[in-house]
Amino acid sequence: MEVGRSKSWTEDVRRSKSWTEDVRRSKTWTEELASLVEDTGVRYIGDDETTGGLSTTAFDLTSELGSESLKDQMKGFAKAWGEIVIELGKGCKDVVQQSVLTDDCYIVKKVRGPCGIIAGKLSVLNEFLPEDRDPVLAWPVILSVFLVTLAVLCVNIKHDNMPVPLVQAHAPSARRILLPDGRNMSYHEQGVFANKARYSLVATHSFLSSRLAGIPGIKLSLLEEFGVRLITYDLPGFGESDPHPNRTLQSSAMDLLFLADALKIDKFWMFGYSSGAMHSWAALKYIPHKIAGAVMFAPMVNPYDPGMTKEEKLGIWEKWTRKKKLNYYLARRFPRILRLFYRRTFLSGKHGPIDKWLPISLAEQDKVVTKDPLFIKFWQRDVEESIRQGNMKPFVEETVLQVSNWPFSIAALQVQKKCPEKGLFHWFKFLSEEEECELTGFLEPIHIWQGMEDLVVPPVMTDYVTRVLPNAIVHKLPNQGHFSYLYFCDECHREILSTIFGGPHGPVEINDQAPIVYDDDGQSQPSSILPN
Repeated sequence: MEVGRSKSWTEDVRRSKSWTEDVRRSKTWTEELASLVEDTGVRYIGDDETTGGLSTTAFDLTSELGSESLKDQMKGFAKAWGEIVIELGKGCKDVVQQSVLTDDCYIVKKVRGPCGIIAGKLSVLNEFLPEDRDPVLAWPVILSVFLVTLAVLCVNIKHDNMPVPLVQAHAPSARRILLPDGRNMSYHEQGVFANKARYSLVATHSFLSSRLAGIPGIKLSLLEEFGVRLITYDLPGFGESDPHPNRTLQSSAMDLLFLADALKIDKFWMFGYSSGAMHSWAALKYIPHKIAGAVMFAPMVNPYDPGMTKEEKLGIWEKWTRKKKLNYYLARRFPRILRLFYRRTFLSGKHGPIDKWLPISLAEQDKVVTKDPLFIKFWQRDVEESIRQGNMKPFVEETVLQVSNWPFSIAALQVQKKCPEKGLFHWFKFLSEEEECELTGFLEPIHIWQGMEDLVVPPVMTDYVTRVLPNAIVHKLPNQGHFSYLYFCDECHREILSTIFGGPHGPVEINDQAPIVYDDDGQSQPSSILPN
């Protein structure tokens, strides 16, 4: 037993001696570096002074970092920044909670009551959440997902890969007359020849249209059956007509007068469609002696007309899109800004759907019509002719004329009896002769066709015209929109011509011409005036 104890004591002395030597021995820099690593795994092979046998996990990691790819480095960088942003958000949240969202905060005092009421009403929706979900955390997530989904649907809805058709250039094809101020005015004729025309019908085109529109899709055989000569013309700056330096509604009526005189038309019927009716109204006011009657289809009037009641204005404006309301507001206040809208739409050199190029809403009946390939082809050709000159000024002028203060009112066209004013001279005169009164206003018939589902020109607008012009004959069209009745409808065209002209009598024949008149010398003088 003593021998065993002495042996154990000897081993302890050796161990302490070895430990003392290790302490006395100074560590090298490689040993110090290795000691800083948590799990060094230091292995020494050979002499202490050599570093070739040093093997640590830290050194292995360093060698791996040297060969790390750029992708891994970017991931690490993004992860580090994400952690920084999260910590920053937590810090901002703590600052807001400690400084703003306190009971003494002014904002909290004002918002707490309404928010509590809204939260109480919306708390019913919490029943649809799982029991283990906190509504404060769940609803923001649900709302965010809903908004993202809605945004994706708005971007991709009705998306197709069909190429966008470009605007094509066409060779000039219009007839022209020279106006007294040196401008050229282009026009187009359909139907029977001038010497055989029983009636002359002059049509004004609407916005973003041209002389090619006329009565869309009307057949030549139908015009010949009624003996109608249909004339359409380009407004100044549209199609092939030269622009007017200072265009007004009165100048528009004068251009029409010069056109009728150049074509030797004694009297004619006016046809006004949509915004083109503005120029028809001006013709009824300034050149009534040349007009045998008026045909209006969904006629536009000034939406700012002071003669409208508050209810009539509200019924008109509530049917229009926000873009159209903004369009009219800019036309009255800042017309130059309209150039930006027109440059990005129909003057962009590309074709687009009618409800995109024009700020309008379409009724269901109109959507069906405007998707018809026949309508699309007709619409694109008409637009190409309308923007032929590439000048946006005429379009801005047309919009401004529509909403500016007109120099006349629609009510001024009402037929009224005007008698001389009574005065002192009247009392001396009434014994010798009867009092003479005259009729004022537009004395010829006015026919108006209005689709009751029209969202472009709401029926309230026609109701206003009927109120101020009680003599106007209104034809209400149930279940019809702005385009569905007039475009490419043979029965509708026949109904319109039959209403204003009666039955079809064909072109004027030799036997139907005016009788021959003899002068005092017995020479025949055939009359050159034909019925219109």
